[in-house]
Amino acid sequence: MTTKVQQLKRVFMYDGQKLADPDPAMTPEQVAEVYAVTFPELATATIEEPTVDGNKLVFKFYQAVGTKG
Repeated sequence: MTTKVQQLKRVFMYDGQKLADPDPAMTPEQVAEVYAVTFPELATATIEEPTVDGNKLVFKFYQAVGTKG
């Protein structure tokens, strides 16, 4: 019996949009920094623990909720 190791492809989700993994060597926090150029709210986003969906590892970014003032 052989064991097959499969690399999971990372996928990042934000506001219903699928975001490509810019570099598999980056941490999810670094990926959020890269996408913060396009989505400034990701600079303070929280990152949900990843879930496995088939052969994908899905990370979800959520906008940090706060109050003004």
